[in-house]
Amino acid sequence: MSHTMAALSAALPLASGWSVHSLWMRRRIAAARRDPLTGLLTRDGFTEAAQRRLTHRPRAVCLIDLNKFKQINDTYGHAAGDAVIRAVGKRLSDWALNNSAVVGRLGGDEFAAVAPAYSENQLAETLSSLTAGLEQPVDVGGHSLTISAAIGLVCFNARTNQADLSELLRVADEQMYRAKRGGTPWMKALDYAPERATVNGRRAGRQGAGEVAA
Repeated sequence: MSHTMAALSAALPLASGWSVHSLWMRRRIAAARRDPLTGLLTRDGFTEAAQRRLTHRPRAVCLIDLNKFKQINDTYGHAAGDAVIRAVGKRLSDWALNNSAVVGRLGGDEFAAVAPAYSENQLAETLSSLTAGLEQPVDVGGHSLTISAAIGLVCFNARTNQADLSELLRVADEQMYRAKRGGTPWMKALDYAPERATVNGRRAGRQGAGEVAA
């Protein structure tokens, strides 16, 4: 065997090893961007996907928070709460697939989405389908749990406006709380200006994910 053939033969196992390692790393990175409970994108994965979506065509940035989720945990236990979160994750995933949207779980019972916003009528239909899907009962341990969500949103067009995702989510977050207080399925911001100051990137007085009983 020539020196060249011998060198190639020796290099093959090493190259194969690196290929396997590279594939393993890619799978680990992909898994880290998926929430283990729902299969949705995590905050980092959602941020990356959402930022790509925001560079093309008008979009609605939505912040979605379940109503009275803490009461479900307190009454039926955390296993029931996890079952609700899994069901919501599946419904959000189905809705995203049918509406060309991207969704992610930010933490607790808080989710985010970026969806097309071509017209007021189209957006209203998109939000109506989202609300209808989320409001289906969840059966857990013989109990039929009624769930609902409050949705805050802001529309964005990269061709005519400038704002980063964190700013848009902050505005959507404020509108979500307005929806909660008003008992309406969703509220839409009129512009990109936050109504209140923020503390550590969150609206002043904003409770942590999953802590809101209303």
